[in-house]
Amino acid sequence: MPGRAEFAVRRAALFAGLLLALPASAASVLCHVTYGGTTQTLSAQPSAAPYAEPATQIGSFFRFRIVVRDEPVELAGIKLYTYADLDSGPSLIHQASHAYPPVNLPAYGFSGLNYVYEPLRDGELQYWCEFQPGAAK
Repeated sequence: MPGRAEFAVRRAALFAGLLLALPASAASVLCHVTYGGTTQTLSAQPSAAPYAEPATQIGSFFRFRIVVRDEPVELAGIKLYTYADLDSGPSLIHQASHAYPPVNLPAYGFSGLNYVYEPLRDGELQYWCEFQPGAAK
């Protein structure tokens, strides 16, 4: 039967092994999207397939899409897309590009506060995005 000291060493080794097994947290972009008095926080992490990133439905008039790319370095960037959800299908009405990694400002993250208007129904969407660096790899 192991003694207290041996048990403590085994427990410490197990804990260290669990920490090494955990993946490093990745950087993420959080966008705070307000429409109709309701704010949703959407998140995205760097993607190897930026064209496959889906858009999120915001109310019945907007869709919002975040694309984060950190590799290769020459293509790294953040793109924010807002679509009007028209009867004929989604139509891009706003697109913003930011360098990666971005620098958060004292207010409203790296993007600043943005206003986007849906062209047919005068719906207003507001958003701002912040960068959360991940743990070092």
